[in-house]
Amino acid sequence: MPALVLEGGTFRPTFSCGVMDALLDGGVEFEYVVGVSAGISNAVSYLSKQTGRNLEILQKYRNDKRYVGFRNIFTDRSIFGRKFIYETIPQELIPFDHDTFFSNPAKFVVGVTNAKTGEMEYLDKKDPVNGFMALQATCALPIAFPPIVYNGTQYYDGGLVDSIPAKKAIEDGNEKMLIVLTRTAGYVKTESKGYKVAAALLKRKYPKIAELLLTRHIRYNKEVEFCNQLEREGRAVILRPSEEAQVSSFESDLAKLERNYKYGYDLAMENMDKIKALFD
Repeated sequence: MPALVLEGGTFRPTFSCGVMDALLDGGVEFEYVVGVSAGISNAVSYLSKQTGRNLEILQKYRNDKRYVGFRNIFTDRSIFGRKFIYETIPQELIPFDHDTFFSNPAKFVVGVTNAKTGEMEYLDKKDPVNGFMALQATCALPIAFPPIVYNGTQYYDGGLVDSIPAKKAIEDGNEKMLIVLTRTAGYVKTESKGYKVAAALLKRKYPKIAELLLTRHIRYNKEVEFCNQLEREGRAVILRPSEEAQVSSFESDLAKLERNYKYGYDLAMENMDKIKALFD
């Protein structure tokens, strides 16, 4: 059984939205989907089979202050409008097809980081999703989000430990996979000044998270090399944006986001035979 593995990156996975819409149009349905942060959050529309839904949300609300804006800190303790994103949009503005999502037999694995232990945990879509709390947890980048309480446990962004959960896919019995990355080929993550600041702020209350922030670049680069090795061995197809189509994590230029999406869609279509061959 092949897996679909999704990297996060806030708005960089607009590329992944294009890939997943191409999969839907190409009739490709993975029975195992794993990822972190915005990557796995966008995948709910893939499993609900709502082509174009993620792009529509970005086009209409990316620059809406209810979606991203500092005033949300006073109401949602986050620069992201959590209630607007996880309740208002899916329930009222661009309805999410819960019935199709929950009836889809695919395994849906959401990677999160335990705020106290610093350990990676994986939540399944069959767990309660009151207010999409599992998705909020995997998107909870320290400082930008508060820790999210899910089933009594505090969580942060899964990407702090496992940004590209290909090994998890293998552990769960998947021999081949489509890996969708949101950084360009050759990208090497370096130590982040922003992460140093965040680590200093969190060190007293969440010392394990502080440690993870300071060492994330080391784990990330090893994960990318592991994915590259899988591709060399013929066990994976990797799709990633070009330099021209790359966007920043907090990209607000809709034209750039749409170009990023289209590149993902077109690239997946160009590689559709390779993707379908994973199922052979």
